[in-house]
Amino acid sequence: MGFQPTSLIRTESELRTLFGNASGRAANKQIDHVDAGAAAFLAHTTFVAMGTTNSVAAGDVSPKGGPAGFVKVLDPHHIAFGELPGNNRLDGFINLLTDDRTGLLAVVPGVRETMRFNGHAMLSTDPQLLQLTKIDERLPKVAVVIKVDEVFLHCGKAMIRSGMWAPESWPDTSTMPTPACIINAHTKTDTDPDGSKTTAALEDAYRVSLWNNPA
Repeated sequence: MGFQPTSLIRTESELRTLFGNASGRAANKQIDHVDAGAAAFLAHTTFVAMGTTNSVAAGDVSPKGGPAGFVKVLDPHHIAFGELPGNNRLDGFINLLTDDRTGLLAVVPGVRETMRFNGHAMLSTDPQLLQLTKIDERLPKVAVVIKVDEVFLHCGKAMIRSGMWAPESWPDTSTMPTPACIINAHTKTDTDPDGSKTTAALEDAYRVSLWNNPA
């Protein structure tokens, strides 16, 4: 059966007994629109993680990245970003077709604090919107528009603890399986024991389709 945890927490009151209540600025820091500070944060953002949930409550978190400012502010209640070619699984986007709720975690390189945007997302192929959300002058396949319901800055404790921006604290990855070997294990590929073929294929795919549709 595998590991089965015990002493499960099932109510908010149980959580509050352990952690207490938010207080002071932490309790009321969220706003319902994109103000000047949030817009400036997005203007420097190069990476976001987008959380979604589908109609049967299966969750997904998908990374999105681009040059600083790739997430655009359309107005105080709407933000948008373009989607260039990926691996075509489309897990998060398919989720949005049945449940449009989403949460976005925005990251600025070197900044310990992150910013959270919660709201409802739409997918659009509107030509004007695609032009607006170009990534490094590449036209995206689709634009993701988020109607923002909640915005707040998240404290930097997680980044500090992780050493995300401190290279001297990064773990030694020499004993870790390469991404290619992990892919081969997950896909039961037994014709590439050292992962060299898969590594080469990954690098070629990045070269060909990082910014454009595959040739």
